[in-house]
Parts: sequence; structure tokens; C-alpha cells
Amino acid sequence: MRPLERAQRPARIRPTAAAAVLRELGLMFAAILAYFAIRGISEGSIDAAHANAERLLEFEQRLGIDWEAAVQGWIIGSHALVTLANWVYIWGHWPFIALVAVWLVRWHPAEYRAIRNAFLVSGSIGLVIFATFPVAPPRLFDTGVVDTVTQYSRAYRVLQPPALVNQYAAMPSFHFGWNLLIGLGIIRCSRHPGWRALGAGAPLAMGLATVATANHYVLDLVAGAAIALAALYAVELARGRRAAPWQPAVWLRPFEPGTADVR
Repeated sequence: MRPLERAQRPARIRPTAAAAVLRELGLMFAAILAYFAIRGISEGSIDAAHANAERLLEFEQRLGIDWEAAVQGWIIGSHALVTLANWVYIWGHWPFIALVAVWLVRWHPAEYRAIRNAFLVSGSIGLVIFATFPVAPPRLFDTGVVDTVTQYSRAYRVLQPPALVNQYAAMPSFHFGWNLLIGLGIIRCSRHPGWRALGAGAPLAMGLATVATANHYVLDLVAGAAIALAALYAVELARGRRAAPWQPAVWLRPFEPGTADVR
């Protein structure tokens, strides 16, 4: 091609990094808003939610993991610990997820897309469970625990308005499951031991906070983690990553770009 022809050829316009971040976060925000809107209007009956909560508690008792009252007992005598648990539950979920998502979409886009799609797949599964198996959380069931978020904090109602909240969507807990996905994203993509420790510690802190604040049962955490991890594995399997789920590397190694990620 002659120099003049090259000069006359229109340049390919590439979106800036900031535009890519805003685009991806906008799509994610729209998906999350739709998720909460659907979840909010699919609230099951109170009677069914309480009956299912009783069944869940009975099952936990058989397994010996009905720890909700005991876990809250660790914090309830200290205003500082109650406040800390509330802050973790409120600010350690969506604000934390949003910050990590910005980092992932900017510096690790293949990993971001894998985790984003795992959010969408697991959220779709969750919506079906919320609609067909409503469960009253410990704070709305007679389990001898206190609703610490409602009693000691108002910030949560700002982040999640009542119109978008399904009161009987305790099972599964995506507060824990989705924080686990984000934590894995940090562990996979960061080489700094401090950030990797944050990736491991953030889901653990959220798991304790969800139970200590009486928002979830222990089995809710188990179900949320199982669905989130299964969704991530299915997404990566569909994108060409072949590894057995019992191999630690499949969870701790960054997602290699497949054909769907080639630009």
C-alpha cells in the first residue's frame, strides 16, 4: 500500500480504558438492578417462608451446624463488634465488589468477564430458588437473635431500598457467594501477598457478618458458595478451560483468554 493510501485510510477508533470501564460497569449495574427488581416482586408467602425456615433449621440441627445464635453471641455484648459486623455486611458487599470490578475490568478483562458471567448465571439460578423456595432469615424467624442492621444502622436501606428487597430470600446467600467470587478474582490476579490475603479474608469476614447480623443461616452460605462456584466453573468450561474441579489450580489460577476473549 502506498504512503498516500495509508494516510487516507480512516483510523480505527478504539475505546479508551475509562470508556471500557464505564461501559462494563453500566451493563453490570443494569443487570444488578434487574436482578433486584425481579427478586423484589417474586417474594413468596410469609407462611411458606417460615415453614421453609423451620425445615432448614431442623436440617441444620441434624447436621450440628445450627450456629446462628452462637455466632451472634460473639458480638452482641459489644457495640463496637456489632457496628463492625454491620459495616462488613453493608459496605463489604456492593461497594467492595464495585471497586474490585473496576480493577478487574481495567487490568484483567478476561478474569472480569468470567466472574461477571458467573454472577449472571448464579443470580439467575438464585431467582428461581427465591421464587419457589422462600425462606425467612433468622432476623424474621423466632431463633432468639437480633436484627442488628435494622436496629443499629440506616445505611443499608440507602444502598438497598425496601422496594428492591425480598425479605424472604435468605437461601442462598449471595452476600457470601458473590464475595467469594470477587475474592477469588483478587487471589488469581494479584501477586502481592497483602492483596491475596484480602481476597481470602473478605469472603470469610462476610460469611461471619451475614450470620452474626442474623441475615442468613449457615446453610445459606453453603448454598450460595456452591452455586457461585458451580457457575464460575461452568462459565470457564464453556470458554474452553479444561480442568477438574477438585484441582486447586482451577480456582486459584487466572482465567486464560479463550476464543471468546480474542479482540
